[in-house]
Amino acid sequence: MYTFLAGIVLLVVGYFTYGKFVEKVFGVKEERATPAYVNADGVDYIPMGTAKNSLIQLLNIAGTGPVFGPIMGALYGPVAFIWIVVGCIFAGAVHDYLTGMISIRNKGAHLPQLASKFLGKVMKHVVNAFAVLLLLLVGTVFVSTPASLLHVLMDGKIALGIIIAAIFVYYILATLLPVDKIIGRLYPYFGAILLISAVGVGVGLLVTGAPIPEISLSNFHPDNAPIFPLLFFTITCGALSGFHATQTPIISRTTQKEKQGRKIFYGMMIAEGIIAMIWAAAAMSMFDGYNGLNEILAAGGPGAIVSEVSTTLLGAIGGTLAVLGVVVLPITSGDTAFRSARMIIADYLNIAQMKLSSRLWIAIPLFVVSVALTQIDFNILWRYFSWANQATAVIALFVGAMYLYIAKKNYYISLIPGSFMLVMVITYILNAQIGFGMSMTVSWIGGFVLSAVLLVLFFIAGNKHRANNLALDEDISGWNKVA
Repeated sequence: MYTFLAGIVLLVVGYFTYGKFVEKVFGVKEERATPAYVNADGVDYIPMGTAKNSLIQLLNIAGTGPVFGPIMGALYGPVAFIWIVVGCIFAGAVHDYLTGMISIRNKGAHLPQLASKFLGKVMKHVVNAFAVLLLLLVGTVFVSTPASLLHVLMDGKIALGIIIAAIFVYYILATLLPVDKIIGRLYPYFGAILLISAVGVGVGLLVTGAPIPEISLSNFHPDNAPIFPLLFFTITCGALSGFHATQTPIISRTTQKEKQGRKIFYGMMIAEGIIAMIWAAAAMSMFDGYNGLNEILAAGGPGAIVSEVSTTLLGAIGGTLAVLGVVVLPITSGDTAFRSARMIIADYLNIAQMKLSSRLWIAIPLFVVSVALTQIDFNILWRYFSWANQATAVIALFVGAMYLYIAKKNYYISLIPGSFMLVMVITYILNAQIGFGMSMTVSWIGGFVLSAVLLVLFFIAGNKHRANNLALDEDISGWNKVA
């Protein structure tokens, strides 16, 4: 239990120390107007308060990642705690903060535009296709996942197809309507359910004295499970996730002041890390160790763990509320996944989104494709998604590193975690059966060599940008202070 509590404390301390350091490195400008005012359109660019933006950001980035990922990651043992804490503070929160803040400085630009500007024009097309595919997969799976949980929660009294249809209707409205009409109004309530359920499970673990394992040399991880690189693709949203880079621009377009960025972007990633710690601890402590956890996962998946943990710790009523909190996670990421996809395509094609008709002709094909994808077995596709998700995180971290390198600031805060994950991403795809199927030794060598080559190219491109005086931030002449 001490390892678990220490991890929670370190996450909180990390926000107030390393988070402030990252903010100082970036250099916020209190007087600079934000896109919420400069580009106000009444649809996507709308100023909203810090509390509301923070809850929306938390729900946008969460999905089932900080619940299902840590539950699966618990199979690796207490080492999962280390990755959640270290990854969240030094990689995930930095990733989210820099993505959000650089987007604010560039009129709320999404990752494809930022990649084009800082990593080369070819990257715009690559990342655009990558991001839209990623968001379609996320949106589609986040229809199926909550629908299945709700179907079980209601004992099958409502047909699964009806639940799926209802979720799609909600997604369509959330994608098309102005951000403050549905998302801005409902998310505070959804956020309350999420936080209450997570705190309830955490308190339940402490009150019941659950035997949360401590980190030691003997139980560092069970059965010599291969930590590198698999752990970093199992626990994503609780530590580092490229999906977040597709979500932060939604809030970069509604943030009132740059000073609010640390609370909204860095802070909400820390909150997600705390949620991940709670669910990892629950999975490790309540099922008689590795074998018991593995059996339940094999029989019912992470959803079975969620249901068992919730009802055991919180009773029938509290357990139901906790499960509802988990149901909220994918729904509140699915709707913004489709919204982000619409915004990315609109930016790519340079189509203004003030008219409903302009939003409709982009959104309708997305939902048609998504409905078709719900009929496909996602097992294989989701394995690719896991890799694509972390590959996207690497791209976002390198965008942040390039921005800071050009500005002659401490770019290591982004380059070091980006380089580490670059090695993991390349090694994984070289070794995995869904990739090239090479031996682990060859994969590691390939991972380090290819990463070294890409790092050299990074510095060559950075020096060219410096020589050409690349403008880091979009011009906002005439907007010297917040409206």
